[in-house]
Amino acid sequence: MGTSIALFGTSADPLTVGHEEILKELSKIYATTISYVSNNPKKKHKENISIRSKLLKILIEDLDNPKILFNQKVSSQWAIESIKKCKKYYEFNNLDFVIGSDLIKEIFFWKSFDEIVKEVSFFIIVREGYPVESTTLKMLKTYNVKFKISSIKIPNISSSEFRSNFNYSNLPASLIDFVKKNNLYESTKLVE
Repeated sequence: MGTSIALFGTSADPLTVGHEEILKELSKIYATTISYVSNNPKKKHKENISIRSKLLKILIEDLDNPKILFNQKVSSQWAIESIKKCKKYYEFNNLDFVIGSDLIKEIFFWKSFDEIVKEVSFFIIVREGYPVESTTLKMLKTYNVKFKISSIKIPNISSSEFRSNFNYSNLPASLIDFVKKNNLYESTKLVE
């Protein structure tokens, strides 16, 4: 692959060991992985984007891998905007947009879907419980979506799960102190 670039945007609310694993695995496949935090227009976020991007920056600095770059400047709630900013910023065209299998059905309804399909290839990471169904595969082919389904295995942990059970072992080790010191996600604890 050599010059291939992965663009990995995430709402990361919070980042989990799953996100950390994805970054590590992407760095084995791609020459460069560019990561940023965005607001998902379909989600209500627990912590604001500046906190979430700070967490991603800490994680990427801790991973200390020259192939993984943090660049919040390419962030947008719209994928097409992030893709355009990224291409302009780094001046390249060969871009794979990383997406979880839980979100792949949504892309057909994304703003500027037709344009996105011309701009990138999708790199689909299969999440447990979210197989890429044959109907979705047919849709991807019908709309001429370029895609690869990844064989990356990631821990079955989601941000929403962390927010409900507060198990710190689901957070990357480099973030635990920051999350605790700043009382992040605290108000989500259920009071019995």
